[in-house]
Amino acid sequence: MRANGRPLNTTSTALTAVRNLGILAHVDAGKTTITERILFATGAIHKRGEVHHGTTVTDYDPQERDRGITIFAAAVSCAWGGHHVNLIDTPGHVDFSDEVERSLRVLDGAVAVFDAVAGVEPQSETVWRQADRHGVPRIAFVNKLDRAGADLDTAVASIRRRLDVVPLVVQLPIGQEDDFTGVVDLVTMRALRWRTGSADFDSGPVPEPLREEAGRRRRLLEETVAELHAEALEEFCADSALSDGTLARALRELTLRGDGVVVLCGSAYRNRGIEPLLDAVVAYLPAPADMPPVRGTADGAEQERAPDPAEPFTALAFKVTATATGRLTYLRVYAGTLRKGATVLDAATGRTERVGRILRVQADRHEDREEAVAGDIVAVIGLKSARAGTTLCAPGAPLVLEPPTVAEPVVSVAVEARGNADTGRLATALARLAEEDPSLVVRSDPESGQTVLSGLGELHLEVAVEKIRRGHGVDVVVGRPQVSYRETVVRGVTGLVHRHVKQDGGAGQFAHIVLDVEPLEEPAFEFRSTVVGGRVPQEYARAVEAGCRDALVAGPLGGYPVTGLRVTLTDGATHSKDSSEMAFRAAGRFGLREALRLSTVELLEPVVEVTVSVPEDGVGGVLGDLAARRGRVSGQATEAGSAVITATVPLAELFGYASRLRGRTQGRGVFTTRPAGLAPVPASVAGGLPAR
Repeated sequence: MRANGRPLNTTSTALTAVRNLGILAHVDAGKTTITERILFATGAIHKRGEVHHGTTVTDYDPQERDRGITIFAAAVSCAWGGHHVNLIDTPGHVDFSDEVERSLRVLDGAVAVFDAVAGVEPQSETVWRQADRHGVPRIAFVNKLDRAGADLDTAVASIRRRLDVVPLVVQLPIGQEDDFTGVVDLVTMRALRWRTGSADFDSGPVPEPLREEAGRRRRLLEETVAELHAEALEEFCADSALSDGTLARALRELTLRGDGVVVLCGSAYRNRGIEPLLDAVVAYLPAPADMPPVRGTADGAEQERAPDPAEPFTALAFKVTATATGRLTYLRVYAGTLRKGATVLDAATGRTERVGRILRVQADRHEDREEAVAGDIVAVIGLKSARAGTTLCAPGAPLVLEPPTVAEPVVSVAVEARGNADTGRLATALARLAEEDPSLVVRSDPESGQTVLSGLGELHLEVAVEKIRRGHGVDVVVGRPQVSYRETVVRGVTGLVHRHVKQDGGAGQFAHIVLDVEPLEEPAFEFRSTVVGGRVPQEYARAVEAGCRDALVAGPLGGYPVTGLRVTLTDGATHSKDSSEMAFRAAGRFGLREALRLSTVELLEPVVEVTVSVPEDGVGGVLGDLAARRGRVSGQATEAGSAVITATVPLAELFGYASRLRGRTQGRGVFTTRPAGLAPVPASVAGGLPAR
């Protein structure tokens, strides 16, 4: 049999029949293949593409096809079982985690994909924690059960151990590795078998050899659910079992509450397990109607907007791209209705713009729509100033929603046009890049005059530079990558007195402040005022804070930004005529600079957790190389015949590591990284670093 997904008119689809979800995973776990199979199973496409052939719908960018990885989050839509599914295929590489962050900000649910051999990998854990922060309900899909060494139970154990969640396994594989042919659905106790070389499958009773094991696993699933769900527990105590209906309802409620994670399995490449996955998306993940009203601020007060087409229009822009057809702004509509030609308000700036076209997006293909309603994810053409994180709303009902967070860049390169004639085009290209990807930062170095492009990793910057070359036709010269160092306070000062007095005719400037500076454990800046008796008015205290933030731009060691300190304004004095906010801001700036010079300050560098998988005969060379790169090994294990080494390594020492690892292991070694924060730079290394 073959399930049929027919397109829906989503402008009239009830909010309960919409699913907005993302596909999350570590690189090469199979996210894009799953997305492609979902589109095929639902009838959205009629020919399956392959990642290794560069023919998938969502990996449409030339760089994605060349590199064989997802770089840019791509939105597609399809229909299944009377439900409309908006799906975003997100990147799995750590350098593009900001794309995942922006996507998760606007999604209602997600499918987390895990490799049946590797289990939970470093980036799997990272994106899982990102989803935790956004409170996004998830189901899990253990992919690649046809691989040698694949084991569902081992993968589930790693999910339980690494992610600290309760897995609710609802399927039992039929066969192992090459013999994997289907699954037993433990909720309905039916067997699904896929035909060799086909996406069609047959449904029937559980095979005799698997009945005892399926019964045991169904019982374990019922017991686990009963422990977590009150209604299920009541029925279980009364009947010593759960009905299929009660079990399905409990699984949905546990998923929505985040108390458990439904786990399915299959092999996307071989078209096995996709239809049950779609059924689980519809059955367990939330609809927009299940989500609480979106909260924002208006005139300093918090307000709510319910997910209702009749509410005032409210949407969040989460992605901006420039295409041949114009500037596309991707929106998640939280409330109200947006019609083509409507005027919308940028709630933060107060600027109004007109929406020229509304598009239903299918990766790089677009379909015109007359309107978009609450729960929709669409792209619009006509907005000139909206950026990722901009709230758009009805002009008469402003509301500012919390924007997605943007990761701080950790790697920088100097870029310049090879020819003087291209300098202007390079500036335009860089501005557009920063507009499309907020995690890319462009600045001009005041000392060298060079243009510096900063991002989240080497690959992130490589992709950006290649986009300049291909998309804008600018030949650029790129300098060696540099990491973003920070300075922090190890031991502060107390009672530092600073007087800012300036008299040059007319009104003068006077500000008297007393500061305490102390270290913070976190890489952050805190300011507080303990002044009493009105000796420093509140508006002047805020000016002192602004001045202190000015001083954090360049520290005393090498001119790097300063973080990890708390500044307390303990006392001060004003002048009846010469005191002003400008004077106190200057006092805060110069006072903190002086305090930092008197404090003990050390240099910090970004470090990453590196997971290296190599043949066992290559372990010695890899360990020696990591030690030479100032790496600290934190773990070593054997998995599926390979040695897996985990170490914390300074990011600055990893430039060129991919080539070095391939050379030491005859091309058989692979590694992944994820950010691990900041760590002190040894004095022997810090002395050789150039000033910023």
